[in-house]
Amino acid sequence: LVIITVVNSLSVKLGSYLQNFLTAAKMIIVTIIIVSGIVLLAQGKTQNFEDPFKDSKISVSSIGLAFYNGLWAYDGWNQLNYITEELQNPYRNLPLSIIIGIPLVTVCYVLINVSYFTIMTSTELLQSQAVAVTFGDRVLYPASWIVPLFVAFSTIGSANGNCFTAGRLVYVAGREGHMLKLLSYISVKRLTPAPAIIFYGAIAIIYIIPGDIDTLINYFSFAVWIFYGLTVLALIVMRFTRKELKRPIRIPIIIPVIVTLISILLVLAPIISAPEWAYLYCVLFILSGLIVYVLFVHFKFNWPQKISGKYTSNSQL
Repeated sequence: LVIITVVNSLSVKLGSYLQNFLTAAKMIIVTIIIVSGIVLLAQGKTQNFEDPFKDSKISVSSIGLAFYNGLWAYDGWNQLNYITEELQNPYRNLPLSIIIGIPLVTVCYVLINVSYFTIMTSTELLQSQAVAVTFGDRVLYPASWIVPLFVAFSTIGSANGNCFTAGRLVYVAGREGHMLKLLSYISVKRLTPAPAIIFYGAIAIIYIIPGDIDTLINYFSFAVWIFYGLTVLALIVMRFTRKELKRPIRIPIIIPVIVTLISILLVLAPIISAPEWAYLYCVLFILSGLIVYVLFVHFKFNWPQKISGKYTSNSQL
């Protein structure tokens, strides 16, 4: 995370070149796994597909948590929206990237999982610490060492993409006055939003210290789907209240309606079926941000402005 933060703080081009390299590496290992799975299927290894849902437990909470993990894997769908200002011809390239990218990722993910199940039962897959590495040990030996290497490339690529895009979200929040103004500054020499990227990197490091990956995914997904739902709901509301605004990208209103309903289901299902105090803490943490926003951004009290003004000037220097 430190290396990724430094790279994206130093150069936009260096960050994008790194992303291109890591994405190419990811596609290489994806292709190797998919082709290996197709070969195994052609050889008749289909026994794990005969009763795929045996011993499955179906409940609202389990389905909700399953969607949390599944939708986490697809979470890159919203990343390009954060860097619209830096895209060339965004009104064409943004929809085109989403239309091409999401089906491509879907096909790759489904075929990879089919490949995994050709040599692993569902129990073995759940018990594996790293499914792709287990697959490589069983199928690609003695060249299995390439799998963990390329899995690492894939993981770093995901983190780099998040740093590149979400750092811009922090930068805009600072520019709009929703966070410290310091975070809206751009490096004069390197033309990167370095303070925002460093802040984002520091927050990411803090988050990974106490929790395991499953806990992080569940609580991140719970929080983020609250905001996805509110964002899409705002789109529906403004379709009727702000009709005069120019809309260079339009979609049928049924799509945001469906997304809003799904968001409500994903947020409420785990709370109703398997309530935990952690969900309440998550909501209180979010609401604490609302208190700060109302006092310091909406009403713009003078005394915090004076304090933050001096802090911002000194930090800028």
